[in-house]
Amino acid sequence: MGASDPVVERETQKKEEEGGGGGGGEEEVKDVEKGEVVVEEKVVDSNSNVNINNINDEQRGFSASMMQTLNPTNPLRIVINGGRRVTAPRIATPPPSQPSRQAPRIPTPPPSQPSRPRSISTSPPAPTPTPQQASRTTLNSKKYTNKISLFLFVLHMILAIGLVGFLVFKGIQGLILASESIKRKEKRVLKYLLPQVEAASLLSISLSFSWQKAVRVWPKFMVHFILWSSFFLSLSAGILLICFQKPATDGVGVCFIAFAIGNGLYACWVSQRIGFCCKVLIMSLQPVSKFSDLNQPTYWMLGTGFLWMSFWILAVIGALNFYFPPLIIIALVLSLAWTTEVMRNVVNLTVCRVISLYYILGMQSRTQFCFQRALTQNLGSACLGSLFVPTIEALRIVARGLNLLEGEDEFMFSCAHCCLRIMESIFRCGNGWAYVQIAAYGKGFVQASQDTWALFERQEMEPIVDSDITSSICFLTGVCSGCICVIVTAAWTAKVHQPFTATISLLTFIIGYLMTRIAMALPQACVSCYYVCYAENPDNRLFDSTIKDRLSLMKAGRDVVVPTPRVPHRFRET
Repeated sequence: MGASDPVVERETQKKEEEGGGGGGGEEEVKDVEKGEVVVEEKVVDSNSNVNINNINDEQRGFSASMMQTLNPTNPLRIVINGGRRVTAPRIATPPPSQPSRQAPRIPTPPPSQPSRPRSISTSPPAPTPTPQQASRTTLNSKKYTNKISLFLFVLHMILAIGLVGFLVFKGIQGLILASESIKRKEKRVLKYLLPQVEAASLLSISLSFSWQKAVRVWPKFMVHFILWSSFFLSLSAGILLICFQKPATDGVGVCFIAFAIGNGLYACWVSQRIGFCCKVLIMSLQPVSKFSDLNQPTYWMLGTGFLWMSFWILAVIGALNFYFPPLIIIALVLSLAWTTEVMRNVVNLTVCRVISLYYILGMQSRTQFCFQRALTQNLGSACLGSLFVPTIEALRIVARGLNLLEGEDEFMFSCAHCCLRIMESIFRCGNGWAYVQIAAYGKGFVQASQDTWALFERQEMEPIVDSDITSSICFLTGVCSGCICVIVTAAWTAKVHQPFTATISLLTFIIGYLMTRIAMALPQACVSCYYVCYAENPDNRLFDSTIKDRLSLMKAGRDVVVPTPRVPHRFRET
């Protein structure tokens, strides 16, 4: 046996140790936005280390047995034994000038030692997941939320598609096979109603993107502009309809004027809240620039909405040639409202998922995967929220309005306080802030509403979120688009066929309002994420001191904002 053989064997052993150590630490990192959990394979790593140590010990024992044939004073044996004494990864070679001093101090292992393999009693226990891994597991929830409401919405869409298809068939049948009077009636409707409605749909899409872009670029200016432009536009639409001097247009015009008066009073009442609203809006829109494709769900929803409304208006025309046209048209309007509200909340959930993951984990997730999640796993919550949140918000506004009127009739206002208390309890179980936790953690709608409001109560943020006017700004933006569509189509229809003016005004207002609300879901979702994620972790470095300073002012009594009406203390449970 040559002197170079053990050296070659030792180098081979070193390469095997390096190769074995590098292969046991693999990590399986998967996309969070796809709904896949991030796992570190620590068990495999531990088992690999045990096997590698066992192999290394056997190889070292084999080298020791081969070394027994060498002379104890052989320098090669001294070098090998010195390498076994050193525990560091680098093998320390003693200087050649002192071979005789180190030889007596190096113990020689007995020959029987390599024949006894090391026994491993038990495998190491599975690692306990850290809080960060647990939170990521929660963020990657794959369960479907609110399955009953999802089933009802799918059933409703099947019935709505069937009804629209049947009514379109009836309309075509009336144009081809019906009597001359019905043919003239439907041709008149197609000629003087369909172009205005289609034009209103295209106009509302253009207005919706214009409003959203303007709010993102000039948020401070647009808050003031939307508050007062909604007042002037609704007042102008009402005056225009009254000028036609028809009973139907007069009734619709009075409704617009009454809304304009209430809108003006509201704009004066919330004037002191505008400054803080603008600060929050500016801060919450900052992450949007990091996601270039964040508007893609809005494009898809608006395109789908335009196609659905095109068939929907044909179904309205076909309903005129069927039994009970008013009831069928009302049912079609309610179906359209629920469908477009679900579309808006799909955009809302997508943006909430993207922005909340940015705040919670500091990661930039893909909008496409978040959009797919909103259309599948969280669609049931979007359907349930779309059905109840607008109703709850409207009743809550009415109850608060009644509590603003303090009078001498104690019984009347005790009933008003009782109604407000009931609405506050219902609001805890169903509110628009819940969409953030639905998108982030995959919770059900009711649980997410309760948990979100509990976060606000823990941080004492209820007065701040109650006084937020972002949802009102988005609502008034839809009103502005609807009023613009009314002014354009009413003037157009009065010129070509005045009897359709009131009907077309109502239809185009609904279309303009609903389409704009879909586009304005993006800024509203950003503001919701800002509040909810701050309440969850106020120490996050992505947040500044805007909310904290506001809370300090409110606690010190230096806040000049008019408080939101709440249940008086004497009517609360002690």
